[in-house]
Amino acid sequence: MVGVSGGIGSGKTTVTDMFAEYGIDVIDADVIARQVVEPGSLALNAIVEKFGPSIIQDDGHLNRQTLRATVFSDAALKTWLNNLLHPLIRVQMQEQTLAAGSSYCLLSVPLLVENNLTTLVNRVLIVDVSEVTQIERSVLRDKSNAEQIRAIMRAQASRAERLACADDVVNNEGSVRELRPQVEKLHAMYLRLSQGST
Repeated sequence: MVGVSGGIGSGKTTVTDMFAEYGIDVIDADVIARQVVEPGSLALNAIVEKFGPSIIQDDGHLNRQTLRATVFSDAALKTWLNNLLHPLIRVQMQEQTLAAGSSYCLLSVPLLVENNLTTLVNRVLIVDVSEVTQIERSVLRDKSNAEQIRAIMRAQASRAERLACADDVVNNEGSVRELRPQVEKLHAMYLRLSQGST
């Protein structure tokens, strides 16, 4: 199993989508994090009890931006939320990993390094971009502002810390066209490793 990570705005999803085109199963912690707080879930009910009904959107789903803003400035609330959600997310990740049918699978976790989850995987693949690129892409994607993105980046592992944990690195500074050959090469290597050949 290959753990995929990278800072905000690095393009992890673009990379994992390319691996998926080869038929590789991708277990995405962000997707699971949304699933465990779907309307009617025990986790969502607990969040509403803690934060009040204003944390819910009109359609019954969790207002993730409001929750993020609320817990980001309060360490105790952030710890409470992590203690609620992380065990649920981890169980789902493990179940989906066991159900994976491809030669190897990817475990995409934004906070792989920060949460010491590197022990769950055989190799660590870091999607790497400069901090300037992280800010530019995140502001565009999230319709956010640079200071909010910088605050998120400060809460994440530094670029150097992520790279220090990497077995493999994809440089995503350029275009998708430049990304594809890197993914193709890694896919071939992961296939060889999964089959026990060198």
